[in-house]
This record gives sequence, structure tokens and C-alpha cells, in this order.
Amino acid sequence: MRPPLFLALCALAGSFAVRAQPPAPTYISQTKFNTGQDVVPVYEGWLRNSDGTFTFVFGYFNRNWKEELVIPTGADNKLEPGPADRGQPTYFLPRRQSWVFRVQVPADWGNKELVWTLTAHGRSEKAYATLTPEEELSERIIMTGGSLNPGEDDPNKPPVITIDSIPAATAGRPVSLTAQVVDDGLPKPRIAPQARPEAFPTAQSNRTTASGPRGLTVTWFEYRGPAQVIFDPVGPIPVVEGKASTTARFAEAGTYTLRATANDGALSTSVNIVVTVISGSSK
Repeated sequence: MRPPLFLALCALAGSFAVRAQPPAPTYISQTKFNTGQDVVPVYEGWLRNSDGTFTFVFGYFNRNWKEELVIPTGADNKLEPGPADRGQPTYFLPRRQSWVFRVQVPADWGNKELVWTLTAHGRSEKAYATLTPEEELSERIIMTGGSLNPGEDDPNKPPVITIDSIPAATAGRPVSLTAQVVDDGLPKPRIAPQARPEAFPTAQSNRTTASGPRGLTVTWFEYRGPAQVIFDPVGPIPVVEGKASTTARFAEAGTYTLRATANDGALSTSVNIVVTVISGSSK
């Protein structure tokens, strides 16, 4: 028979061993994929037009955290019924991009569906647009990026943005882009908190609420194109004396559609420009 002191020491050692074990995990971390994933089209809702017609609004969710995908219009990027090309994007930025494009349908659309299909990395996804009453939108909701609608009586008016003429663009060479912005000065800019270095945007996005300068800004992103466009600077660019400038470098020759969005801190307005890029001279 073991002496009592020996048994007591064994029990004490066992209790320390149990306490030394790490706690069981309480969650399973989400897997992130930088590349290799597909793109999901998203139906955001619909707008009622003054002439009796309707407008469907779409966005998308690129499941990749880094990969930017080119999906030309056609079998892999189409709307049905009707023409496959309805002006939808062909260049897809990572993650969720909201309120990206619109399709107008006639007043007698009724209960029909408009279907947007995207196929990438061998997988097809669809978005189904219908005139469901609960999904009706307003322009103010879109201008606020889906935030609380301030109402039509809000004194703040959205900024007005125009783009200066663009010089001839050559693949691989930077091109200057300048946006002219007029705004009513509302809302008054708030003092931004000190941002962490990693909080500043390093990739283009359709979102205009990313960390960065507050007040009147312009954000650029690629909407259509055969290859990547690199903006410098990227993210929200402060408007100074009515102007905000950046440069764009086009990876390949072709026709590109770029979008510039002016945001006053509450409301936003976007404009598209088409840029034809020629090949650089070979030496």
C-alpha cells in the first residue's frame, strides 16, 4: 500500500498537469482564399423611374481576397433575357462591391426575372432581379452607400463631378486623371482619428468609406478592361481647390472604363470615363 504522503503528491502533480493544458478552442477561424475563387453577382434592389419604367441595381462579391478577375461579356458574363451585354462590369475587384451597375426595364416588366450569370474558375453563380416590393430602393439610399437614409428634406446635396479630358494613353505609362468637384460644403468634415498605417487602402475599391481622409474626396476604380489598372494614389483622394488628381497605369492595350466617385462624407456621385489605350512602341 502506498503511503499517504506519496498519494497526496501524485494528486497534486495531476492537478497541475490538468491546469497546464491549453483551453479548448471556442471558434474555428474563417478560411481566406487569395486566389482561385469565383465571383457572385448580387441583386441590390430596384428603383422606380418617373417615366414608369424601373431600374435594377446590381453589385458583386469576389470571393478572393487578392485576385482581380477579368470576365468578358458573353457566355461567362451575361444577362438574360435580352442582350447578354447590358453594360455590366467585366473587371472584378476583390471582395464585396456594392451598387455597381444598373439595368433599366420597361414599365410592363411585371413579374419577370432578369438574371445575371457569372462564371469564373469553373463555377457559375446567378443573381435574380425582380420587382419585389420589399426590395425597392431610393437614390438617397444608394448615395449613402446603404446607410441610414437622411430623407429628401436633408439640406445636404450630393457633389457634382466631372473629369478633365484625358491625354493619349499608352500601355505601361502613367496617365494623369483629374476630377473637378463642386459641393455645397455639407456635411462639415469631422476630425479624423489617427489611423493605423495598415488602415490606409492599398488596393482600389468601389467603397468610398474606407479609412483615410474625411471630407470631400474622389475614389477611382476599374469598371471594365482587359487587364489591371494601377492607380497612384489609390483610395479616397482629398479634393483641394475643387480638384482631385491621380495617375493610372494600364497593363495592356485595349478599351477601359474607369469610374470616379465623389463623396462628401455622406452622399456620393459617380461618373464613368472610357479610355482607349494603345500599345507601347517596342525597341
